[in-house]
Amino acid sequence: MSAGATGVGSLPGGDAREAAKTATGSFEDFPYLPELPARGPGADMIGRSTGLLVDMYAHVEPSGWRIGDRPGRDTRRARSWLGEDLDALEEFTQGYTGRLKVQAVGPWTLAAALELHGGEAMLQDAGACRDLAGSLAEGLREHLADVRKRIPGAEIVLQLDEPSLTAVLLGRVRSASGYRTYRAVDRQVVEGTLREVFAVHDGEVFVHSCAPEVPFGLLRRAGAAGVSFDFSLLTEREDDAIGEAVEAGTKLFAGVVPGTDAPLSDPGGSVMGVRKLWRRLGLAPGTLSESVVVTPSCGLAGASPAYARAVQAHCVRAARSLADNPE
Repeated sequence: MSAGATGVGSLPGGDAREAAKTATGSFEDFPYLPELPARGPGADMIGRSTGLLVDMYAHVEPSGWRIGDRPGRDTRRARSWLGEDLDALEEFTQGYTGRLKVQAVGPWTLAAALELHGGEAMLQDAGACRDLAGSLAEGLREHLADVRKRIPGAEIVLQLDEPSLTAVLLGRVRSASGYRTYRAVDRQVVEGTLREVFAVHDGEVFVHSCAPEVPFGLLRRAGAAGVSFDFSLLTEREDDAIGEAVEAGTKLFAGVVPGTDAPLSDPGGSVMGVRKLWRRLGLAPGTLSESVVVTPSCGLAGASPAYARAVQAHCVRAARSLADNPE
């Protein structure tokens, strides 16, 4: 079975029904739950995921999202928009059977983005990071159960967005003042926390990062079934880690098409780099379409609506080209 194509998460505009129609219409075999950050705080990636937290709340400050003591307007708004998005998706997936993707921010990117009462990131407090991961895991469990109830025929795939993961591992996350960076978090701790959060879902979990230097090996060891990344940021330094991941059965969600308006090449040209990578790694061409899912390089929130629709259709054609001509 070919792994096909899907979207990353965000779309332009603020109309939940229009977005659900686009995500299910473009990717008939692998639709996803769209995110619409243009609606404002609470619909953004971080705000949306704070709405999933259990017994932990956040609100918007001028500097960003900050942990608070009780649920406020921002939490209610985040939950209400997610509910609206799920209603729309449910409407367009009546009777659907097959893979369906939902996204949430992973524990480390959330810890780097959420502020404690004093304004520093949760990342600087190991205990706070543990509590956050536990709260997120509990919230994801409830969210996944809700999606299963609404779309019973779906085989749910969970995507955790971790664009800050590399910065967390390398000690590159800036403090509130911007003058210093937080200490790098121990790799064992990062891996263990991810493993615990992945465990909430008995289906496939994969991690998305559109940052450079994605830690493929660490994600594979933590139990990610797949890694989603911006293909244009790969360097040959990652070859070994990617080769090992593919041989261990990890799926690659290759972001080969720009996420903001750009001229689109022919679909076969978009996946040329993937074919070259396969040759360089000495992998069998026949395994290409089983191992690779074609996606945009990142979310499409910054694209025009027409480009967002065109890109998704383009990804489907590019995936077909990989399956038909793996050489």
